[in-house]
Amino acid sequence: MPDTGNGTPPPRRTGRREDAVTAAAFVLCLLGGVVQVDDTLSAPSAAAYAVAVVSCAVLPLRHRAPLAVLAATTACGALVQPLGLLLSPLIVAPALISAYSYALAARTERHAAGAVSLASAVLLASSVPLSGDLSWQDASRVVTMAASPLVAGLLGHSVRNRRAYLAAVEERARRAEKSRESEARRRVAEERVRIARELHDLVAHQITLANAQATVAAHLFDVRPEQTRKSLGELVATTADALDDLRATVGLLRQSGDAAAPAEPAPGLSRLPTLVDSFRRAGLEVSVHEEGTARPLPPGVDLTAYRIVQEALTNVTKHAGTRSARVRLAWGRDRVTVTVADDGGGAGTAAAPDRPPGYGLIGMRERATAVGGRLSAGGRPEGGFLVRAELPLPPARTGDAAAGDAA
Repeated sequence: MPDTGNGTPPPRRTGRREDAVTAAAFVLCLLGGVVQVDDTLSAPSAAAYAVAVVSCAVLPLRHRAPLAVLAATTACGALVQPLGLLLSPLIVAPALISAYSYALAARTERHAAGAVSLASAVLLASSVPLSGDLSWQDASRVVTMAASPLVAGLLGHSVRNRRAYLAAVEERARRAEKSRESEARRRVAEERVRIARELHDLVAHQITLANAQATVAAHLFDVRPEQTRKSLGELVATTADALDDLRATVGLLRQSGDAAAPAEPAPGLSRLPTLVDSFRRAGLEVSVHEEGTARPLPPGVDLTAYRIVQEALTNVTKHAGTRSARVRLAWGRDRVTVTVADDGGGAGTAAAPDRPPGYGLIGMRERATAVGGRLSAGGRPEGGFLVRAELPLPPARTGDAAAGDAA
């Protein structure tokens, strides 16, 4: 029969074990009553049966009331000698079992258990009658009766410490497993957010450009066929790029292990002219201004700056209702400030009334925060919308710092 859920044996198994312990204690008591005071062997007397029955009758209660059972069995052991029986560890086996159980009790303090075991040892040892001249037999009997309860209590205390240690180890393992599961769930959630942000930036940018190019082609279809043909060609190129980016991203997600090497470097501010040209082909006039001395950026910061500019220009194309935008890069001593502004109607990145809100601003803020920067976005007092991101820079060398101050 399996154990119950709280780690304790089932009642039937516990009952069988208690019966076996009580029966063994009863047999040991009777064996101790076989040896008489004059060192002769005889059948157990009525006194031996009485001591065995009384002391063993309370043993099944030792787990509920260990102190009371220990006191009762010790008192029975103290009456052995006055009843004409030989006091030995066998006949006081119920007292030894009670001392073991008392030390093993879960709520028993170590000092209290030691004091009670010592008191039981003193009581049993003092009941040994001594002759006028202390013989080695008397001394050995006193030492044996004094040591027996102490040894039983020490054994019970050791078993209790062992069980407590195993329980603590199991609890630590359970907590470690729980923390590992929580950490795994947290990492999975973070990875899902990162993947969603990357897909949003890739797909939203390309689809917005394709939509703008298709709108231009439809508008110029009748009046300027050549321009329409050019817009349709750019639309084909844009959708092809979108498919390539999406295929590459999905391919990375489907890999079971890490790729040996990336197919191409992650985008950064070095690809800003190409990004601006793609928006210009879609009909958005973008001007770029730089202040200060540009410095190489860490890969994470470089990608974040690129994605913020990409998403901000995508939002201008979708929502601002204007055909122009300005990108400004201000290089400072310890940070680079990326600003994207437009002169639209001030709608900014607000979604249409019949559409759910997008995740562009949320993604940009998450990216900036992830690299230790900050991002602000909102309407401008003079009209339009402004996205401003401050991203940290690595410490500049002395020459670079002097050049930046001169600029």
